[in-house]
Amino acid sequence: MVSVDLFSDTVTRPTEPMRRFMCAAEVGDEQQREDPTVNQLQEMVAELLGKEAALFLPSGTMCNQVAFAVHCRAGDEILLQELAHPLLYEVGGPAALTGAVLRPLSGPRGQFTGEQVRAAIRPPAYYMPRTRVVSVEQTSNVSGGLCWPLDRILEVCEAAHSGGLVTHMDGARLFNAVVATGTSARQFAAPFDSVWIDLSKGLGAPVGAVLAGSGEFIEEAWRYKQRFGGAMRQAGIIAAAGVYALRHHVDRLAEDHQRARLLAEGLAQLPGISLDPKQVETNIVIFDVAGTGLSGDRFADRTLTGYGVRFSVLGPTTVRAVTHLDIPADGISRAIEAARAALRV
Repeated sequence: MVSVDLFSDTVTRPTEPMRRFMCAAEVGDEQQREDPTVNQLQEMVAELLGKEAALFLPSGTMCNQVAFAVHCRAGDEILLQELAHPLLYEVGGPAALTGAVLRPLSGPRGQFTGEQVRAAIRPPAYYMPRTRVVSVEQTSNVSGGLCWPLDRILEVCEAAHSGGLVTHMDGARLFNAVVATGTSARQFAAPFDSVWIDLSKGLGAPVGAVLAGSGEFIEEAWRYKQRFGGAMRQAGIIAAAGVYALRHHVDRLAEDHQRARLLAEGLAQLPGISLDPKQVETNIVIFDVAGTGLSGDRFADRTLTGYGVRFSVLGPTTVRAVTHLDIPADGISRAIEAARAALRV
């Protein structure tokens, strides 16, 4: 049985106040744009991000796929970091759904530079893919929840726009970056042509994400929402969770960040575990267990079956922990003790 679940912040469950708020939500036919709670959520997100309009979708993955479908034609090229979510975890969606090509850029901390963007833009030759989109993931998940700083974002977007490209932000954990850096969501979003936020990770809603951009972009996004099966009916019940989360669960992300740092500091003291706690910026802790003689799978199996603490495994010896609102008060100390005990077995 899992008693401390560090697998991901996607495992969060709606709080009791959130559930009550959902039950009381006004609803209508979302597909006809008649659900008042969905409309309220979309207006809230557009305002937060400084965009003309927004669109409620079932998942962040669908947000990425809809945005790429709007921005690209078949054969167009999308530039993104080599560990970005659309490249690793979206089942080749852009290729399958839009016919777009993903071109990875290397770089530390899950980031790349404006210079890399300029160098990657292909010349306008009829026999080459057309470089069309630059996509940025905030925060960089597989790199350890690291934040793209605003100056790097501005640099990358300026390079993209000057080269005739459009810019897209995968904002799965944008509010983690907002809380960690003090930079507003509107500032982070300003240079992007499209941007979305996830509701079902650190914000604690059970489902959903919201894509934002210009009014023209969102009108076209509605077409792909319908095509990809994302149109819903009385969706206000789930949209209400997003409204509640944006009102009550943003500032508390600081607690997740503090717990992640405490976890990193405790794990770093264990023999054979390698990580630098100073590199933990938000709610994700990634560490290597190679020095323990265990594989990542073996380590995670021992902590789960023996002590009820669940980690996720990213590679042969790479393990990830993600803090969130459902971690019990003593969860971090229990996780550290489980890891210590697992090394002794």
